[in-house]
Amino acid sequence: MAEFKQKAFGLAATDTSGVLSPFHFSRRDNGDDDVTIKILYCGVCHSDLHSVKNDWGLTQYPIVPGHEISGVVTKIGNNVEKFKVGDRVGVGVLVNSCRTCDVCQQDLESYCPKMIFTYNSTDKDGTMTYGGYSDTVVVDQHFVLRFPDNVPSDAGAPLLCAGITVYSPMKYYGMTEAGKHLGVAGLGGLGHVAVKLGKAFGLKVTVISTSPKKKEEALNKLGADAFVVSTDAADLQAAMGTMDFIIDTIAAVHSLSPLLSLLKMNGKLVTVGLPDKPLNLPIFPLVAGRKMIGGSDFGGIKETQEMLDFCGKHGIAADIELIRADEINAAMVRLAKSDVRYRFVIDIGNSISNL
Repeated sequence: MAEFKQKAFGLAATDTSGVLSPFHFSRRDNGDDDVTIKILYCGVCHSDLHSVKNDWGLTQYPIVPGHEISGVVTKIGNNVEKFKVGDRVGVGVLVNSCRTCDVCQQDLESYCPKMIFTYNSTDKDGTMTYGGYSDTVVVDQHFVLRFPDNVPSDAGAPLLCAGITVYSPMKYYGMTEAGKHLGVAGLGGLGHVAVKLGKAFGLKVTVISTSPKKKEEALNKLGADAFVVSTDAADLQAAMGTMDFIIDTIAAVHSLSPLLSLLKMNGKLVTVGLPDKPLNLPIFPLVAGRKMIGGSDFGGIKETQEMLDFCGKHGIAADIELIRADEINAAMVRLAKSDVRYRFVIDIGNSISNL
């Protein structure tokens, strides 16, 4: 492990048990284009859980997860003009890209073949990137995001992954036309933000879930217009052919047939969840209804800032459970059972130093 002068402290997993424990490491010195951030909060994403357990076969240990980072600027480089010390800022899923390819030129750094993730990636200097379950981070200014005044640092942190992961496909696939009908499959970290964004865009929003007990919360707390239990034949029959779009946030293996049945002709099913096994795709309903199935990753930096500003304008933030750093392993067990409403956020600033 490379040694830099700037000491850092965080939580790392060292094997496929995924158990996180205290970890001392170092960050690079603040360069001319860099911003050093004191991390105050970090959201706990489902990707973090997959990564610490090496579910996707890509993990290099030790791994410090976390890519929903919010904090304050403590140092800036000579070339930094967008930020000043004391600014509230965030860092999302990536910390660098090639900056020159076609997709980077279109502000779609999230699709760059040389993208560098916020954690578990090889940085340009050959060192591993370590994420936001830590007390400080150094990031190129291009990949730092400004928090609007009315987006809270704690409940705003999950917007940097969960928020942009649903905002980006909603924009790209045209799910922003007021009066249209949006289905949101899965009411977890991504799904609950999709409901809020859908209502802000003026859509009719129906939550599609296997869990009837989420109905009251979906309708009365999150503002959804309707609720469909995806395992209830009567519910599915009543809603069949009524939706213009469905955004599928489900991270577990699941059947696409019930979702496709809910779409109108020319309807679009866009999947953003990442199940660890392939899904079975039925072709007949696609052909018979001229329906489309697509995918989307998180958005580029420009679009992520646009999303944050949109959330600021419309008073949107995640619904969170704030936890201490020493509660992270218990939180991961609960996350694996989908037992969270709706995103864990680690109170890094007030608890990481107590480990």
